[in-house]
Amino acid sequence: MRPFAAGLLPEPGGIRPGALVIVHLVSPTEKLWGFLDELAGHGLMLRALSLSTFEDWMASAARQEPQTLGLATLFVPLFRVEKIFLDEDVGEVASYQRRFAERVGVTVQEYLGADLGLESGDDDLEGEVPS
Repeated sequence: MRPFAAGLLPEPGGIRPGALVIVHLVSPTEKLWGFLDELAGHGLMLRALSLSTFEDWMASAARQEPQTLGLATLFVPLFRVEKIFLDEDVGEVASYQRRFAERVGVTVQEYLGADLGLESGDDDLEGEVPS
């Protein structure tokens, strides 16, 4: 089965709102993983968590524990963005979203209980998404 058909990877077409991404930041150095809400000339809007907490967040989800970690909505000015990667498999290395689905048993989108209104083009993110 192709990963796209399994719902584990974004459809081809590049980095766009709704995609799961990994963002490398500078000043200070940080790595974030999450949903891209907006990519503009002034910066990024993300619903993300620090990549350093991903394993703990995933382990807690797999154990079905109440969440103490989760995705937060944040703005990052463009001057802090060094790189943006799609969260996708690279050769034999599984993406973060694939690792989550394999360990937890549901996709990240299913676990969060919504597609965050991004893939339909709806920019209204007023509703809360469990984290």
